[in-house]
Amino acid sequence: MLSAVIESMGSLCSRHQRYSEADTEENAQAAEIERRIVQETKAEKHIQKLLLLGAGESGKSTIFKQARYSILPSIQNHILHFLIFFIWNEILFSCLHSILPFSMCMVYVQIKLLFQTGFDEAELKSYITVIHANVYQTIKILHDGSKELAQNEADSSKYVLSIEYKDIGENLSEIGSRLDYPRLTKELALDIETLWKDAAIQETYSRGNELQVPDCAHYFMENLQRLSDVNYVPTKEDVLYARVRTTGVVEIQFSPVGENKKSGEVYRLFDVGGQRNERRKWIHLFEGVTAVIFCAAISDYDQMLFEDENKNRMMETKELFDWVLKQPCFEKTSFMLFLNKFDIFEKKVLKVPLNVCEWFKDYQPVSTGKQEIEHAYEFVKKKFEELYFQSTAPDRVDRVFKIYRTTALDQKLVKKTFKLVDETLRRRNLFEAGLL
Repeated sequence: MLSAVIESMGSLCSRHQRYSEADTEENAQAAEIERRIVQETKAEKHIQKLLLLGAGESGKSTIFKQARYSILPSIQNHILHFLIFFIWNEILFSCLHSILPFSMCMVYVQIKLLFQTGFDEAELKSYITVIHANVYQTIKILHDGSKELAQNEADSSKYVLSIEYKDIGENLSEIGSRLDYPRLTKELALDIETLWKDAAIQETYSRGNELQVPDCAHYFMENLQRLSDVNYVPTKEDVLYARVRTTGVVEIQFSPVGENKKSGEVYRLFDVGGQRNERRKWIHLFEGVTAVIFCAAISDYDQMLFEDENKNRMMETKELFDWVLKQPCFEKTSFMLFLNKFDIFEKKVLKVPLNVCEWFKDYQPVSTGKQEIEHAYEFVKKKFEELYFQSTAPDRVDRVFKIYRTTALDQKLVKKTFKLVDETLRRRNLFEAGLL
């Protein structure tokens, strides 16, 4: 009997020891979780959320790419804690079938490229599909556009293709209509180059603002032989020019540039789809945003929306900016307005009157050349300033508002602009802390 009791007691002690060890391990895990939560909470306090907004074709995704090229390489020791990549089930429009085969996988590749300090050859080559697709889409738009203009314009003869190129044009248009594009060969590149140089196509290209001709058209058309080389590997510039419509939300995280690295602040930059049907997906996600970087393509004053050919792009930008300014979630949010695509604007404004846009109908040219370009730019800048203050409630007028002239393809300019944004936000933080 006694031996049984002793044995039972020993068994109880043994089980108690096992339970104690389990409890100790569980407590240690709980303590570690608690420690991480506290650590991450502290880290969150130093994160400045930047939301990159703008209408479709505003160049904001190119700005986002430049964040990789201009900022991340200079902060390799502080690079990228994580990324969030949402791919939404809905695609832009069924009429965009020409980009469906690569839109999802290439957006993923784009984000992967953005977050590395360098690229291996396989990653660069994965962008070939996008670039070749851009080439086929561009030549199709120009070919089909020339046919439409030849049928509807009074001076239609200048839009009629040379007889010897008609078959080439029809073949390339058919390729551009496919769901799956062939790799760009030397033979196809030669056909595209031949068509590109035709007088009718050049006349059509001069009216590209009416036909949704992408900004990358001239760049890719002038590099066809290199793009079609059997050993072709995209360059950084090729990737910047490549056009893939943003769907959903993509994010990168980085530290300030230059001397401000030591501040301990971290920026989290979000890029979201700009087309109308994308906007409803993101506005509710961004409570607590530090600053909105709003991209407005000032060169688009004479162009129509991709998704609505009866709506002027600049008018759409105006309405979107007005709507964003009035959102309750941005009540204390700083606004950084990037007047983008200045490189295109300065060439266009000397040829196409600024007052073709309803918003700018009161514009009066005063000079020619560089002086006129600056006059036109200042006029547009003033229009956005007026809109900001008209759309901002009285209790929000003290929030930070800055305007920057940008060219998304200019790496040095974008890097400089982000440095200015960083300095502006740091001053705001010091002011709110009572240190200024």
